[in-house]
Amino acid sequence: MSESIPLLSGRKVAQAFVRLGWTVARQKGSHIILVKSGHPATLSVPDAREVARGTLRSLIQKAGVSLEEFIQAAD
Repeated sequence: MSESIPLLSGRKVAQAFVRLGWTVARQKGSHIILVKSGHPATLSVPDAREVARGTLRSLIQKAGVSLEEFIQAAD
């Protein structure tokens, strides 16, 4: 893997997934819930100042996108 997982806020992570075709379904407590039509997974993004790298890696895998695609959407 050429690029490392960036440290981003929960809102920045959610915005990147929205650019990748996900929709914010609701805000539940301290998490932002995202869904995508035709995709079986639901993403639960912590609404925190920094999302842990392991958590972000897991969300990227669940979303079925590459790290490079995610980083481009997050810029």
